[in-house]
Amino acid sequence: MGRRAERIYTDPTDIAMLEKWVKELAVNAAVRIVKHDGEVVEGMVSVTPTVQVFLGPDDQEGMNGVVRLVDSHRPEWDGLVWLGDIRDVQHLDSVRMGASRA
Repeated sequence: MGRRAERIYTDPTDIAMLEKWVKELAVNAAVRIVKHDGEVVEGMVSVTPTVQVFLGPDDQEGMNGVVRLVDSHRPEWDGLVWLGDIRDVQHLDSVRMGASRA
């Protein structure tokens, strides 16, 4: 992943939503992520995501981030999801906010 993102966010409300997802996506949490386009992705959070600066399509700077999910049943699968694409996070286990972080 480079410094480019299809969508970047500059509005404080949007950035707060990205930060909310970071708090929801603790390392080792088993989650179901529902994206804005309706796609559902399930897996275990491999590393706690962070909100970072990216360049958008017009070279404008803004914020976004990614979460990487893994699935032991699909070791070759790399479930990379942009935080800005997330509509909902459903926890499939007890690992939640305030849990250990990596």
